[in-house]
Amino acid sequence: MRTLFHKYIVVEGPIGVGKTNLVNRLADSFSGSVLLEKPENNPFLEKFYLNPEQSALPTQLSFLMQRVKLSKTLQQDDLFTDLQIADFMMEKDKIFANITLDDDELAIYNMVYDNITLQNRIPDLVIYLQASLPVLKTRLSNRGIGYEQRVEDAYLKKLSDSYADFFHYYDASPLLIVNAEQIDLVNSEDDYNNLLEQIGTIKSGKQFYNPLPAKVK
Repeated sequence: MRTLFHKYIVVEGPIGVGKTNLVNRLADSFSGSVLLEKPENNPFLEKFYLNPEQSALPTQLSFLMQRVKLSKTLQQDDLFTDLQIADFMMEKDKIFANITLDDDELAIYNMVYDNITLQNRIPDLVIYLQASLPVLKTRLSNRGIGYEQRVEDAYLKKLSDSYADFFHYYDASPLLIVNAEQIDLVNSEDDYNNLLEQIGTIKSGKQFYNPLPAKVK
């Protein structure tokens, strides 16, 4: 049985890239506990996709409060859990805020953020999944969540570019950047096992993993 020397792993990436699926697979493989965002619990999200300008600030503040609450749970459970795996990191909140909020809203948001995110646990490893805009759109379509079908291409591209920029400079944790364009981490055991090998090798710094899809047998 494989083992991991990491105690806290974060899987990140833009909407639809496959974060939550990978978190659940890793938790099953290593008997870890999961910490998952619940976008469906944000009462403003659907309104945001219908009218972004009107609902951007309450949507973002609602997500921020949810993420802070989840992060507190993470710290409380630290002493009692061997492995914790999350599908978000606190810093991602600002990625979305910088895209969706105007200057005045962003000033209010930043004041709130700075006052309630003073103690964040740093991940032992961050896995950043990347994929192109057409792949993200296809995956969003396939999972069939109604309000996500309203995501505009321009917004999705801006979000993907902002993630890439953020992780270009990220150095707070060991970072594995995965090109998830052609691999299937849900249905392909070979693709998944190949990724596990990469995860097992990274202990510091930044690594890039650009796999080809496993051959169909």
